Amino acid sequence: MNFITLPPEEEDAAMRDRYARTITYLRLSVTDLCSLRCRYCMPAEGVPKRDHDGVCSVEELVEIAQAAADCGVRKVRLTGGEPLVRRGILDICRGVSAARGVQELCLTTNGVALAQLAAPLREAGVNRLNVSLDTLRPDRFAYMTRVGRLEDVFQGLEAAAAAGFTGTKLNVVLMRDFNEDEIPAFVDIARRFPVEVRFIELMPIGAGKNGPFLPAGAVLEACPDLRPAEGSGVARRYRSPGGAGLVGLIQPMSRRFCGECDRIRVTADGKLKPCLHSGQEFPLRGLHGEDLRRAIREGAAAKPERHHMTETGHSDAGRDMHQIGG
Repeated sequence: MNFITLPPEEEDAAMRDRYARTITYLRLSVTDLCSLRCRYCMPAEGVPKRDHDGVCSVEELVEIAQAAADCGVRKVRLTGGEPLVRRGILDICRGVSAARGVQELCLTTNGVALAQLAAPLREAGVNRLNVSLDTLRPDRFAYMTRVGRLEDVFQGLEAAAAAGFTGTKLNVVLMRDFNEDEIPAFVDIARRFPVEVRFIELMPIGAGKNGPFLPAGAVLEACPDLRPAEGSGVARRYRSPGGAGLVGLIQPMSRRFCGECDRIRVTADGKLKPCLHSGQEFPLRGLHGEDLRRAIREGAAAKPERHHMTETGHSDAGRDMHQIGG
């Protein structure tokens, strides 16, 4: 199932991999830095700041997005690290949103800086936000993030709503003995407000390799009143009776959805990864025009049929999550 349906006149020019999956979605990382230090993602001391030329410039990121759109990408999501710590993030948003062929520009954020940036992001062309939020308890938030304040995220969500953002999604990484008792509270948010709460299974990558895995099926056990709703991409979606929003389950471990994957990723240092969990990378920096488009098509074509985490217990990504793009 693809996120974007191509119009008939573009179908013949669509970018496909070896398994006939149509690639329409680019996750473009703009930095590997973050304002938080979540225990399953980042080292406690953070990560060293790269030299200026160690990451793609604003112009390079926009050029990559345009080349990907020329190849058939229609949806771009800006990621990190935390994209809102990237200098020039509004210029990146303006440039990507203006790229020919890009129909939707989304951004994933921890929400800490949203209170200041929600309105400018909206004006810069961002269509929709995903906000990472693993707990609704201030003490747990401080523990998990090491440096964060939950109230900053709540203020960011309020600012996003005031700026006119709709369809906001909350990304909740499920962790046994940490937030499983908060599942009903998160589901209640989707019942009361027009948002989608997405419960995501913890993947064995980087600092999360030996993390407290909890299958997404625990959500249905905790909230048996949830009823199936229309799916969206790789998410299985549910709704509480009379609920204003939706509950999504992202199950890379317990329900491998590789056959439905329509995305490629580009890291902040300009490497195209055909799959999050593949060590294969295609360098894009320094390429322009048809050479850049050819490299993107070759990278997309190299998508593996599936990941092997369920067999091996680890990801073959070769990088930590913040170095790839969440």
